[in-house]
Amino acid sequence: MAGGSPGSVVPFPGGSIQGRAPLQVCFERAELGRIMDLYGRMVAAGEWRDYAMDFNRDVAVFDAFRRAAERPQMRVEKRPALRGKQGMWTLYGEHGQVLKRGHDIGGVLAPVERRLVKAV
Repeated sequence: MAGGSPGSVVPFPGGSIQGRAPLQVCFERAELGRIMDLYGRMVAAGEWRDYAMDFNRDVAVFDAFRRAAERPQMRVEKRPALRGKQGMWTLYGEHGQVLKRGHDIGGVLAPVERRLVKAV
């Protein structure tokens, strides 16, 4: 085993190691599952066809596209630096307008889920 004895935990490069700040922000498994579930339902409804993800030092971004050559129809950002202020989650519309901010991803994705109900 590279990096340790059997049964030992080896930290993942880029993650928070011994109290240091992470090298990039990423979505947790449950968060990404929630986003991808919504994306799958929107694809099934014929609303979206493509997506992109970007992970930087300050922000993790998920963009959903109707067509790959267009600007994103929806953008979800996770900015942990805003956790104590207005909430680390932000939902942007197609023209860059802020649709929703919050501390919980479910509440931030609610406007898109309501649109899905109308589309079906």
